[in-house]
Order: sequence, then C-alpha cells, then structure tokens
Amino acid sequence: MTSAFPLARTAAPVPDDQRAAILAAPGFGLHFTDHMALAHWTPEAGWHDRKVQALEPFSLHPSAAVLHYAQEIFEGLKAYRRADGSIWLFRPEINARRFRRSAERMGLPPLSEEDFLESVEALVRADEAWVPEPTGEESLYLRPFMFAAEAFLGVRPARRVVYSVIACPAQPYFAYGGVTLWVSTSFTRAAVGGTGATKCGGNYGASLAAQAEAEQNGCDQVLYLDGAGENGCIEESGAMNLFLVTAQGDLVTPALGTILEGVTRNTALALASEFGLTPVERQVTFAELRAGIADGTVTEVFATGTAAVITPVTGIKGDGYAFSIGEGGPGKLALALRERVLDIQYGRVPDSYGWLRRVR
Repeated sequence: MTSAFPLARTAAPVPDDQRAAILAAPGFGLHFTDHMALAHWTPEAGWHDRKVQALEPFSLHPSAAVLHYAQEIFEGLKAYRRADGSIWLFRPEINARRFRRSAERMGLPPLSEEDFLESVEALVRADEAWVPEPTGEESLYLRPFMFAAEAFLGVRPARRVVYSVIACPAQPYFAYGGVTLWVSTSFTRAAVGGTGATKCGGNYGASLAAQAEAEQNGCDQVLYLDGAGENGCIEESGAMNLFLVTAQGDLVTPALGTILEGVTRNTALALASEFGLTPVERQVTFAELRAGIADGTVTEVFATGTAAVITPVTGIKGDGYAFSIGEGGPGKLALALRERVLDIQYGRVPDSYGWLRRVR
C-alpha cells in the first residue's frame, strides 16, 4: 500500500557506530533520528505536501505568527521494540484525537486522525533502527507538533501552518525512586475556559518559573492548585496527572476540565480494577490530601504521563511545611501499576485491551 507520507530517504544518515553509541545512553530529548515527517496547510489547498524527509532546520520569517502569538500545539507518544524485534505504538488513537481537539482550541486546522497515525508510523518505519532494544525502559519518543508559519503581524489565525513529527531515543524521564512535589501558591496552571486541557507550548512555557521555584526548594516538580491557594483543589503536576490511593480502595484523580486528559491517566483508570481499586474522578482539596496523608486514609500518591509512565510521589513540600507519603518511599501499588503498564507496552503480557498498534 502506498504511504500517505512517502519517504525521501536522507543521503547522510548518522553512521551506525554513532547511532549505537547514542542508543547505549540516549538520555531524554537529546539526540534525534535521521528523518522527520512533514505536511503543510493553507486555506486554498488544505493539507498537502505530505512526506517523510531528512531531518533539517525550519526556515521562518521573523514575523512568523508562532513566534509572536504562540499558535502551536504538540503531542508525545512512544514506539516500543519487543523482544522479537517488532515495533508497536501504545494507544496512539488517543493522541490523535487529543491533537485534533488541541488544534481546534488554538485556531489551527485540524489534522485528520488518519494523517496523524500515518505520519507517526511512516517516521517510525523510516527510522526503525533508532528504536532501542528492550534492555530496560528505553523507547523511541515521538513528538508530533503543529505551528503557525505565516509571516504577518496581527491577531488572527494563521493562513499557513506546518505539521511535523520528530523522534528521539529515550531513557526513563524520572528516577525509579520517586519524586517530591512543591505546592506552588505563586503560580496557577489554568482556569475554566482557558487552555488547561490543551497540549500547547504556552502552557509549558508558563510553567517554567513554577518549576524553577520547585527546584529552588529541593523538589522535582510542581503541584498546582486551582487558584484558591492552599484552600483550593489540586490539579496536576508540571508534566503529569496526579492520583491518590486511599485506604478504602479508591483510586482518585482530579476531574477533567482544566487539566490535560492524559493517555496514561486514562490507562491507570482502566487498570484500577485489576488491583482491586475503584476509579474515582472528582475534585480533591489540598486540605483533604494533606489530612489524608497525615491520618493514613491516603496511602499513596503517584503521577502519570507518557514520559513519566507511573512515577511514585514520595513527599510534598510547601511554604513552611514538608511531609512524607507513607514511609517516604515508592508505594507498592504505584510500582505494581507501573510494571503492569510497561509489561503491556513492551508486549511481555497479552494486550487484552487492544491498546497496541503494530508498526513493524
């Protein structure tokens, strides 16, 4: 079958020995594969010029709309190599749907879910040598993104848009032992009617000051509240959704609305019953979280995300206080859930949910 994103293979791929050295210790987001997927949009032609070509820089006019008005969105997903050499994606259809919703919210032309999936698969096929062997938790991280490329100054949706997918081999994003969170009362992430549920660059750019605040206080990530200070509700972390495990057997996560609808969040909710947990989506006040940790009714806290997978939260700090969760180490349920997700992603257990999509 002819690909909707035909490949024009690079004439200068990274040499095999250099690629092998990179794959031995790739880090996260540091090294990129040989190719990129591309498509362009204008009102007259719609989406066109789809292809996979050599990775190269973009050339933008200084007035390009994305540089002035942040009209941009992105996604993140991974390709996993199994022990038999085959390569699979994990629930990419959810990413495709969320990408479309993000485009609509940011005044960008929606990309069909079929084009999204085909572009990702075409890039993985072109750069399959970059998908790490499954010696640990290595994977190929994929970054689809879209931005306003029209050269103009004026507040309106751009009439020239670029879509692309790039990829990088990746190791785990966080250390195995868990993370600590800083409760920020200086910064909020989103508000009702804003872009909290949209995966756009502006959300992450605005989070950097809060992340710096967390690091200055000896924490790994931020815990955002809903704007009412410590009397408000918890929302999510800087790059992850949050979950609480209760002594009553509930798996609680903040309700959607102003937070990102994470793929791993959805996965954790779907797997809850396998661990004897009841999934619950509702508002959780910070006071409830703090009291629950103090009296033992909240037994574990963990975070979820494509990069983070399932990451235990071991401690929480704020202005004038600090407390550990449980015994201060990774929670047993969080670790078991993490292993369950990874086993599905790497094909070590049957995919009874139909979540995996084969590429090679």
